[in-house]
Amino acid sequence: MSTSTPVAQRLRNAAPVDSENLSLLLVLPGLFFFSAFMFYPMVYLVYLSFTNARPSNLFAGEEVWVGLANYTQVLSDPQFWNSIWTTWLFVGTSVVLKLALGITIALVVTSDWVRGKRFMRSLIIVPMGLPAIFTITVWRGIFSPAEFGLANQLLGTFGVESVAWFQERWLAFVSYNITEMWLAYPFIVIITVSALQDVPEALHDAAKVDGAGFLARFRHVTLPSIKRPVLFATILTAAASFQQFLIPYVFNDGGPARKNELVIVYGYREAFEFNQYGLGATIMLVAVVFIGVFMWLNVKKGRLAEGVAGDE
Repeated sequence: MSTSTPVAQRLRNAAPVDSENLSLLLVLPGLFFFSAFMFYPMVYLVYLSFTNARPSNLFAGEEVWVGLANYTQVLSDPQFWNSIWTTWLFVGTSVVLKLALGITIALVVTSDWVRGKRFMRSLIIVPMGLPAIFTITVWRGIFSPAEFGLANQLLGTFGVESVAWFQERWLAFVSYNITEMWLAYPFIVIITVSALQDVPEALHDAAKVDGAGFLARFRHVTLPSIKRPVLFATILTAAASFQQFLIPYVFNDGGPARKNELVIVYGYREAFEFNQYGLGATIMLVAVVFIGVFMWLNVKKGRLAEGVAGDE
């Protein structure tokens, strides 16, 4: 005598779900969230860039289509080109500092002469676990123009008078770079340490037999072996530097006198401080184009599409 219920019987007789339909069903939630939080905002940003949107007309649905007027205005604005130049300079200098510090620390914590390397590696990644706004606020205090600022106290030990870090353009720019270096060096260290562990010890031994010193082994053995992973990390951290917003905004609003405005800060201020939503959207889209071209060129020239550890 069968004890199956009518419901159980129907479930057994039901046709199996087609694999293609199941795949589509599983992808739909991701597509929904991508559309809601990425695709739609980007499309709306493109629309705003062709309008004269402001708080006074946008929320009433009265924005006017202005075509390429915003793009013409932005591309002819000296402040925009100053922000682009400052951004690229910041990317170049900060990446050099991050690489120098990250690779140096990675070499130290992988050296056979160092003890407690695991403990040191755990300390190195601590900055990655702290909220960026917290770390940046601490560094703002370090560069405080007052005498109690740690940077000014350090200068005082060398007989140098206190300086107003945020009131002079290049001093403020230096403070941006140091803070960015602190925020990003753990990522460089992690990538470099992983790459260094894959360098065959036999290559170093052979170089030692040939009489190569530390610098020669680093140049001819270590660097070629870790080049692709480090290049991958460099591209990612350079893109992050291009999008840096919090450091200049928290330190001094990109000052003094808007001289240190990175492009993201420039677009934000045009949109939300000067209520030019259309211009702000245009600036952000131009920044996206710059970042996209930068990433495409580096991935193409670095042949990273073949894999981080691919053959040359």
